[in-house]
Amino acid sequence: MSLLSVDELTVTFTARGRRDVRAVSGVSFSVGEGEVVGLVGESGCGKSVTSLALMGLLPGRGVKVGGRAEFDGTDLFGLSDAKMREMRGSQLAMIFQDPLSSLNPVVPIGVQVTEILARHRGLKGQAARKEAASLLDRVGIPDPYRRLKEYPHQLSGGMRQRALIAMAVACAPRLLIADEPTTALDVTIQAQILELLKELVDQEGTALLMITHDLGVVAGLCDEVNVLYAGKVVESAGRRELFAAPTHPYANGLLGSIPRLDAPRGEPLNPIRGSINDNIAWADGCAFAPRCDHYTLECLQGTPELTEPRTPGHRVRCVNPVLDAHGSGDVAVIEAPHILPDEAVAEDGDTAGPAPETEPGAESGAESGAESGAAGDGKNATGAEAAATEKTEATS
Repeated sequence: MSLLSVDELTVTFTARGRRDVRAVSGVSFSVGEGEVVGLVGESGCGKSVTSLALMGLLPGRGVKVGGRAEFDGTDLFGLSDAKMREMRGSQLAMIFQDPLSSLNPVVPIGVQVTEILARHRGLKGQAARKEAASLLDRVGIPDPYRRLKEYPHQLSGGMRQRALIAMAVACAPRLLIADEPTTALDVTIQAQILELLKELVDQEGTALLMITHDLGVVAGLCDEVNVLYAGKVVESAGRRELFAAPTHPYANGLLGSIPRLDAPRGEPLNPIRGSINDNIAWADGCAFAPRCDHYTLECLQGTPELTEPRTPGHRVRCVNPVLDAHGSGDVAVIEAPHILPDEAVAEDGDTAGPAPETEPGAESGAESGAESGAAGDGKNATGAEAAATEKTEATS
């Protein structure tokens, strides 16, 4: 039985006089005990909105949350605010993307950690202070008693992120959600943070939902991977299977845009053209179609369902999947000519009219400002190397 089960999650933002924006649409996945599951995609695809919905941290007004999310048999969306506050921190915990803005700038680190211990574990005074120092030491912060007196701005970026992790694991939660925990950190600190998270999973049996745009992080940490685009899961598979044979054109493009250490000198990257700004090109149809090299007229006929065209458990939302990726030779890919939305021609020869305009800001869906993963993260040599290594091992 899964520890966390998410079924058909939808999040819609509403505003008077403006069109509703569905940031998350029909997202389903599960996380088991001690399992690491990744949500991968570029900025604006709905990753952070999904995590905030699960934690009950979305604003009450102007937001509609649908679907079902069960944690160990408990319906998270059916809990009262008081019950949800009690569960946050003790059973569920989250590491936020930007530690500098997530930590209170005018409160010492020690006070912020001991507040959690007092609320959920009943520790106070010297007992709470001793436990807080032990937590900071556990996550690799040197001289923990001195750091307890310091303010967030006095710590380095890596130390602030470690302090957030210490606060998240203070009550030994069963599920930890990490939203881009390595963003803006150098590759050395990034590797240390990922190793720390891996130790928590291995030693404590904590389930981890990893939200990232970095495929290098996925390659080194995740067991299962869900690729998101425009608020929908477009591909879901095991880590090795995804890297060996990405089947959705978007997932295939993400892997193709990663810098490879074994690539011939001078070979250019192969980024996905366009941007996610076009993610609401049609009311019914594939949102990735304007950027897709495998676009066909069938992509306009309706939103594709998740199917298993390759192997059981490897689910893909595409009518023209990349079934010959990496030389598998299963089925030849139909290289359909790219047709822009305003040039789409129906089979009977009639012109299918221009696409409706995209509402300004609709593409963001309140997503936090994570870097786009579509062009690859050229700055992160460690991530690129890990992804390239994983892809090579999985193919061999």
